[in-house]
Amino acid sequence: MKRLIDEFWRGWQGTSHPSPIFSIGFAICCLALATVARWGLAQIRPDVFFTPYLPAVFFATALGGARMGIVAAIASGVLGVSLDFSDARADPARLALLLIYWVVCVFTIWGVAHYRSMVAQQRQISKRLIQEEEYRKLLVDELQHRLKNKASTIHAVLHQVLLDQPQIWTGIDHRIRALSATDELIAKVDGTGCDIRDLLRSELGPYGHVRFTLNGNPLFLPAKLAVSLALIFHELATNAGKYGAFSSAHGLLQVSWSVSDDRLNLTWDETEGPAVDNVGAAGFGTKLLKSALLSFDGKTEIAFLKTGVHCTLQCRVPRTDTVAPAFAGGHR
Repeated sequence: MKRLIDEFWRGWQGTSHPSPIFSIGFAICCLALATVARWGLAQIRPDVFFTPYLPAVFFATALGGARMGIVAAIASGVLGVSLDFSDARADPARLALLLIYWVVCVFTIWGVAHYRSMVAQQRQISKRLIQEEEYRKLLVDELQHRLKNKASTIHAVLHQVLLDQPQIWTGIDHRIRALSATDELIAKVDGTGCDIRDLLRSELGPYGHVRFTLNGNPLFLPAKLAVSLALIFHELATNAGKYGAFSSAHGLLQVSWSVSDDRLNLTWDETEGPAVDNVGAAGFGTKLLKSALLSFDGKTEIAFLKTGVHCTLQCRVPRTDTVAPAFAGGHR
């Protein structure tokens, strides 16, 4: 019984064609029920000959397809003409009604068959898209794995080459680690980007969560903008750890942001840190802060106040991740 029910549902949903015997049996049951309904109606109106059979044709077509619907239409027409549940006899008027009934059956069968065909096509398209999505995810996972291995290899090679130059190695090492951490964060959301709060927490977390405050609404950053901002945040955080608020026992950082007309406005305020009296010539880090957001119609301004570093940045938040970020590296 369960097998018959499963076969019925698969045929009704269009996932598979039921066997001919099952389709014929189902059509016979529909015609039998329609005949019983016609007999009941004949007690009220004896001139109802074909109308009760239309649902039978519909259901036979929906389950067994157009061919089974045609068979049901022909059989029901014959039953409507040959069976009499009253004293009325077959006459030319009934034959005319038979022709009208078959015309209606033709449109019914065509409509149901067309709908079944459309559903089958949509199901095939959905299945193909699901397979393509699974394949894409597999490729992305494999690519991320290989990129991670390459980053580790590059990191190890540079470490060996720059063993006798620790100052240069220190400047390169933390940038590679920052990029890797950002890539892992973005990969967690399928490579589409990440929230700015998660990005800041990932970068500032090592300095202690009580040392910084984040103020702003949730903001999803496309992947390329997230990478550019990650480099900027890393530069600012590194300098805060070496020379700014995080280098002092009581230093604090507050990062605030807002979005207006698709433009991000972010403020980086350091307080209670050592005063910066002498600022040297612009280094790679300063160039990074100035150039990383150019691809997003952005700009960065930094001021060295007695209370600490004050940095403001503005940039466009793209709706689609179609721009390429500009990078430069180093400390100020």
